[in-house]
Amino acid sequence: MIKTIQYIAIITCFSFIGIAQTKKAPKVLFVIVDGIPADVIEKIPTANLDAISQEGGYTRAYVGGEKDGYSQTPTISAVGYNSLLTGTWANKHNVWGNGIKDPNYNYWTVFRYAKEYSPELKTAVFSTWEDNRTKLVGENLVGTGNIKLDYYFDGFELDTINFPHDEDRSYINKIDEHVVAEAARYIKDKAPDLSWVYLEYTDDMGHKFGDSDQFYSAVGTMDNQIGHLWKAMQYRKENYKEDWLIYITTDHGRNKETGKGHGGQSHRERLTWIVTNTKGLNLYFNKTEPGVVDILPTMLRNLDIHPKKDQLWEIDGVPLTGPVSIANAKGVLGDNKIQLTWDAYEKRGKLKIWISLTNNYSQGGQDEYLLLKKVKTKSQKAFIDLSGYSSNFYKIILEGKNNTINSWVIKK
Repeated sequence: MIKTIQYIAIITCFSFIGIAQTKKAPKVLFVIVDGIPADVIEKIPTANLDAISQEGGYTRAYVGGEKDGYSQTPTISAVGYNSLLTGTWANKHNVWGNGIKDPNYNYWTVFRYAKEYSPELKTAVFSTWEDNRTKLVGENLVGTGNIKLDYYFDGFELDTINFPHDEDRSYINKIDEHVVAEAARYIKDKAPDLSWVYLEYTDDMGHKFGDSDQFYSAVGTMDNQIGHLWKAMQYRKENYKEDWLIYITTDHGRNKETGKGHGGQSHRERLTWIVTNTKGLNLYFNKTEPGVVDILPTMLRNLDIHPKKDQLWEIDGVPLTGPVSIANAKGVLGDNKIQLTWDAYEKRGKLKIWISLTNNYSQGGQDEYLLLKKVKTKSQKAFIDLSGYSSNFYKIILEGKNNTINSWVIKK
């Protein structure tokens, strides 16, 4: 009898191992809907966003980097997109406006991480703006390693035959509808592993009418479009037993005075939000206002992609799912010392503090880091004596058990 039980136990054990080995990473879709501050999302009925958040969560979030700090980032559309795509602020990715003049491709997008580390993953972009693919993702450019997406559907803003331009910008709404219809079809039929949908019309109505019925109506239209994507995901779940995750966010808020403008650092221009169906959202998601840069490291975790250490140490975001040790590092210089502070999300364990006096990574090179000290994670504060480290620039890395964060200190 004992031998029989042992035999069954062994068979059961190997069965579980087999299941674990064959389990696939989830499919990930992220959606950027343009120019909707959190206060608007919270007061306009959005049945589909609500249904998605009930499975995962909703949080207020922010864009714009560290206000009045080294990473302060314009609250402008393409700048926000690239902060999500790279998990870095503009001081690193170097996109400062919608002209996208000189992106620093040394800071990889989520699509390049996917193609370099998991080339079997299928990728897709569905966008109402072609530059998202050609300039931000940088498809087929030498600087991006000649990355090639598996599918794209964009450029219709250049098609004045099928989408004649009008002063009311209704053609953008038609393009959004066109893009969503194809994205839903492609998800249903082809199920890409990593895909991006971008929709513009809400921002157009914000610019034209500000806080208005027209703007609020556009938000309602966007929610219906999200519903089409959600149904396509549900179809794949029900018929193919696939696991699908979605992250929906916006690239900036709007000014308080009229709701028409953005680009500055006012609270409302920086005030955004994140909706997801993802399970296992952590305290960092639930107890703080995360940044748009936090979506990239979260998706990398979802897709089981593990960047090299030098890449990981450059990412400004913190994962929104699973365990995290620390967040929100800040270094303040005074009296030849740096005072470091951080938020601790674990009560035990040590934190390693590293320093580099160079920023060679931004030019495609490597930085040499010195391990300065180890401190208790829960202390949330440490001092670095700069005697013997003469420089105008200090790159600080705080390495915790579950994640790392970075901060720059620049002498004025």
